[in-house]
Amino acid sequence: MSIPMQSLALTVPRSGSIESYMQSAYGIPMLTAERENDLATRLYYENDLQAAQELIMSHLRFVIHVAKGYAGYGLPQADLIQEGNVGLMKAVKRFNPEVGVRLVSFAVHWIKAEIHEFVLRNWRIVKVATTKAQRKLFFNLRKNKKRLGWFSNDEINNVAETLGVTTKDVLEMESRMSNQDQAFELSSDDVDNSASTYSPALYLEDHQSDLAIQVEDENHTAHANNRLSNALVTLDERSQDIIRKRWLSEDKTTLQDLAHKYQISAERVRQLEKNALNKLKGSMAA
Repeated sequence: MSIPMQSLALTVPRSGSIESYMQSAYGIPMLTAERENDLATRLYYENDLQAAQELIMSHLRFVIHVAKGYAGYGLPQADLIQEGNVGLMKAVKRFNPEVGVRLVSFAVHWIKAEIHEFVLRNWRIVKVATTKAQRKLFFNLRKNKKRLGWFSNDEINNVAETLGVTTKDVLEMESRMSNQDQAFELSSDDVDNSASTYSPALYLEDHQSDLAIQVEDENHTAHANNRLSNALVTLDERSQDIIRKRWLSEDKTTLQDLAHKYQISAERVRQLEKNALNKLKGSMAA
């Protein structure tokens, strides 16, 4: 089954703001377990691409959530999300509804695998030279290197003098360039020999395995905040001010301070606060 990327996933912007993409992704409703199972069954047994599209689109928010965890690598967030989307599509293609797990629990491994691969492809060039001086030394070092082995003392001194850097800088950069990157995860060729192959990924402990619950909680909080904001605008300006300063501010204002501000009694402020809270509860419960 082939799932065309452009037709099934929102295009991640390569330049400018990415907030609009995220807003669109978070605006797509999450699937119930029943709806997800129905779509997955249609895709698995009937090759229904419309079902695949709905599964992918409804899980874009999970890709964004995972991609945010890799922000510290200095790589464009749009690229991380795009790679994660590829992993999501691969997961949807291989998802078997008969296994009895939610798609997100299955897909998170594919999403992370694609992002890991992208990070590792770009990790060496990002970390070998991070400052302007290091980049200059990096690109000139090979031109001044006379042989494949390590520098001799004379070569180190000559390179340092030619490039206007210290011998310590030359030795450090040579070490960086000579080191081989260690694969984070086992490649497909190493799977059969995994017992004798080291992989850092095998030693990482996952404290956030239930990604679905975590993202659903964040989505619930954001939804509640939006409902509160919408309910607040139904109050008059004075009531809004009282609620914000009494309940939504880190430094809560006293009833007496508000009474002085509005030239009314503290008891009247308390009554206005109580009435406003009741209105908010009614608006948010509707």
